[in-house]
Amino acid sequence: MISKDDVIENSNDREFVLKAIEETPTLIEFASDELRDNKEVMLEAIKRNGEVLEFASDRLKDDKDVVLTAVKEVGWVVCYASEELKADKEVILEGCKIDGQVLYYASKELRDDKEVVLEAVKNKGIIVKYASERLLRDNDIIIAALTQNKKASIFIPIECREREEIKAVLEGE
Repeated sequence: MISKDDVIENSNDREFVLKAIEETPTLIEFASDELRDNKEVMLEAIKRNGEVLEFASDRLKDDKDVVLTAVKEVGWVVCYASEELKADKEVILEGCKIDGQVLYYASKELRDDKEVVLEAVKNKGIIVKYASERLLRDNDIIIAALTQNKKASIFIPIECREREEIKAVLEGE
């Protein structure tokens, strides 16, 4: 079994690091900056554990292929992505399909994108609190959020809760 110290001692040895991450992907944390900036090496680690996106170089955190690979595995790792990719609809939408919490990391513009918000609230109703003011009043968004979790009602404007179709969902009809 390869240890953290082994990786530290061989941090710039590409083949050694690849072998280490095959066993334990999180050991990529102890690889050299150069290897954590190597797309092929990082993708090998990410394919085994999407959470290791955290240890990628800033350049790779701005690489759409790398980030999408991680986000498709573990949605919330979008938090490590560059600001540009947090504003990329494809990246955020993929993350929301796995974990509605991803909406929290989305750009202001994407929090106002009905397709993105709908996908997020289908997974986690209470995440509706991060939707734009406009979408917080949208029946489709409200119904999807409440269907997933009635507790989302605390984030829905009171006047919207008075609509017949919303009342029906809240009352469980």
